[in-house]
Amino acid sequence: MNNRIDTTFQKLQENNEAAFVAYVCAGDPDYDSSLDIVRSLADAGADIIELGVPFSDPQADGVVNQLAAERSLKAGMSVHKLMDLIKDFRTTHDTAIVLFTYLNPVYAYGYEQFHADAAAAGADGILLLDLPPDEIANNKELTSSEGLKHITLVSPSTPTERKQMLAAQSEGFIYAVSRMGVTGAQEAPSSGIGDLVSSIKAYTDTPVCVGFGISSPEQAADVAAASDGAVVGSAIVNQVAKYAGQPNLADMVRDFTAPLIAATKNKSVT
Repeated sequence: MNNRIDTTFQKLQENNEAAFVAYVCAGDPDYDSSLDIVRSLADAGADIIELGVPFSDPQADGVVNQLAAERSLKAGMSVHKLMDLIKDFRTTHDTAIVLFTYLNPVYAYGYEQFHADAAAAGADGILLLDLPPDEIANNKELTSSEGLKHITLVSPSTPTERKQMLAAQSEGFIYAVSRMGVTGAQEAPSSGIGDLVSSIKAYTDTPVCVGFGISSPEQAADVAAASDGAVVGSAIVNQVAKYAGQPNLADMVRDFTAPLIAATKNKSVT
């Protein structure tokens, strides 16, 4: 069976379109609302949905995503409920899912078991923020990871030799960080995105998506023109925080996100 991430990029490339990768924290602000939001993002046309696994110490995240994780945990979200959320989503949608997480929740669950259960639930990939890919080979218990594509992170400061190594072992897509720092829409993407993407693509055919700082259709269009996809997280999570508790929360998140999704669908725009 083909992985949904690979199938998605094949279709996008055939249509000369970039991917829109939407991030939300699973369980934010509560289980039912989160499921509605994820479904609404899929309905709006998101190509891939990144589900953040709520964690008590998300050091790579800015305050927006930290607060989202806090809301989710306070509402009772857990890794086991995450599996249920994916299963519930799969009863209605086939959009690719990538799990955005730190190693701690995965390791506590059982590294091999997490991969098996997440894949069985319907997840397609995983981005382990604080696990350097080259460390996996040094730990036998971390080598059993069947079922999920391991997404690779590359930053503007990644040395050329390491960038080549990461590109060579990349799966699904490469998440290129547009600027240094933590997640958040407080700063616009770097103007050097094109150079960053080109430097990665020199070593791989794996699609390259760019994230950090995208919050407007104009920024999404610029990133899409220079890459294979735009990743938008904090700007969407801000909408969840702003309208949490309102009965039409999922609709408001969808309405905010739809113009950004549309902006990624014409790669000829610069």
